[in-house]
Amino acid sequence: MATKKSVQTSEEEFIASVKESLDDAEKLLREAADATGDKAAELRESAMISLRRTREALYDTQDAMLERGRKAARATDDYVHDNPWQAIGMAGLAGVLIGALIGRR
Repeated sequence: MATKKSVQTSEEEFIASVKESLDDAEKLLREAADATGDKAAELRESAMISLRRTREALYDTQDAMLERGRKAARATDDYVHDNPWQAIGMAGLAGVLIGALIGRR
């Protein structure tokens, strides 16, 4: 299981990677707007490659997040099946707390 620090580090690396890729694509598209002919086509192609790479990173992150969500749901389901009375107690306590907060208004 990943630690909070390693998850935070990987999130920061991912954000930095996406920002860098988008900056590269923006720079290349600006250069392509100024250029003409073969040079412009080459710059546009480089920008498209950068955008594709960013899209793939986003899809990979989405898949990883979905997998972590599935694991959390599986762990919760296993816990509730292994400890039904504790789960009922926690749900009841949460209900009482929410009721008390709503009743204060």
